[in-house]
Amino acid sequence: MSPQPLHESELTWLSTRELAARIAAGEVSAREALDDQLARIDTVNGRLNAIVTRDDDRAREHAERADEHQARGGELGPLHGVPMTHKESTAVAGWRQTRGSALLADNVPAQDALVIARLHAAGVVTSGKSNVPEFTAGSHTFNRLFGTTVNPYDTTRSAAGSSGGAAAAIAAGVQASGDGSDMGGSLRTPGSFNNIVGMRPSNGRIPYALPANPWSWLAQPGFMARTVGDVALLMAAASGPAAGAPSSLPEPGSVFQRPEFAEPRRHEPGAGLRGLRIGFSTDLDGLLPVEPEVRSVVDTVAGVLAAAGAQVDEAIPDLRDADEVFRVVRAVDFAEDYRHLVRDHRDAVRDAVVWNTELGLALTVDEILSAQEARIRLLAATEGFFAHHDLLVLTASQVVPFDAGIEYPERIDGTPMRDYLEWMRAATVVSATGCPAVSVPAGFTADGLPVGVQLVAAPGRDVELLLAAQAFEELTGHHLRRPVL
Repeated sequence: MSPQPLHESELTWLSTRELAARIAAGEVSAREALDDQLARIDTVNGRLNAIVTRDDDRAREHAERADEHQARGGELGPLHGVPMTHKESTAVAGWRQTRGSALLADNVPAQDALVIARLHAAGVVTSGKSNVPEFTAGSHTFNRLFGTTVNPYDTTRSAAGSSGGAAAAIAAGVQASGDGSDMGGSLRTPGSFNNIVGMRPSNGRIPYALPANPWSWLAQPGFMARTVGDVALLMAAASGPAAGAPSSLPEPGSVFQRPEFAEPRRHEPGAGLRGLRIGFSTDLDGLLPVEPEVRSVVDTVAGVLAAAGAQVDEAIPDLRDADEVFRVVRAVDFAEDYRHLVRDHRDAVRDAVVWNTELGLALTVDEILSAQEARIRLLAATEGFFAHHDLLVLTASQVVPFDAGIEYPERIDGTPMRDYLEWMRAATVVSATGCPAVSVPAGFTADGLPVGVQLVAAPGRDVELLLAAQAFEELTGHHLRRPVL
């Protein structure tokens, strides 16, 4: 039997901005946009296992309400009628939230997470939920409840994680953009693996609000998309201070409503890089092992930036304290979130989650205080660097998309990995700084596997970061290469 032909329409590869504009103009209804997306899921998802929860009737009711609102002349949000699946671990009222674990198979939140509430307020139509690793632990999307999500560019390879289901769906034309979250690279690594953009915002840009822990900081909500402009569009909808969120940054989401994001400089690609002071390193001055295929792509980026008029040097901040900060804070977060499940259902919880939770429970006061002191030194190091630089440009992932049948790469360029966190350090050391960071497509290996580059800016400089990322995107055009399914 020959494979089922893939559904592809004139809507499939539109950006989120383009689709929202067509719906607002009455050229396409919200119901038509949703049906088109569901048809694409029907023919793509069997190859990828990206979308794991659907309720088509509920989604169609949502789309029909959007169309009725528009027909009555109601005010339209910037994302009115746009269908979107959401990361499975994110709370969406009325949709189950399992975190990839059978222990939570019947969990149905009554309230939207803040980021979802803001997307709904902007007009998004929820159409399903995308796969995650069990309890979002690790950057490879597999679990015993839903199975493994694979990469659209090579379906024997990982789509990364933990926002891997969303990334695969975006790359495969299911939707142009979507939400996710990033503790140790869970937006940036899937971005690199799937040839899309993945942004971890500054701490507090999309705040945590009650009833969630409003002081949580290591994991951040954020977005992925096929273009930087669409990430900016979603950031505009979801950012800004909130009640019950004391760690909020004060600026409203409107700071992302820049004309450059809506109308890129097609006549002068890369102009936004001119004059920027950029520190560049493929391996953080030897701190990271990097696969040769990744290095060969990322090494070319320095020349691209310089040719565009940026001032590129090899200066980088001292990030040696970042590992301690990341590992201790992550362990504390796991202990806070999963200690009861590990205590009561240890045999039903993935070994890596048990390990990380028990690390947190075993921490001493001295270890916690040491990590706090390390975080202070890390802040001083990054502030010192950004006093003289606009950007830090690094490898997004130390490896290419790996065999989807393994848990994680056990060696990188001959260096053994001591645990499942070690191979993600290109992302985790940046997470520890609290700086905004974005992965942007940088090229492909000889075998056609995507490789991303990571741009990092000073805390709070999210808009400037996206403007630089868009300039690189315009200049290179790597994001235009689609997978062949």
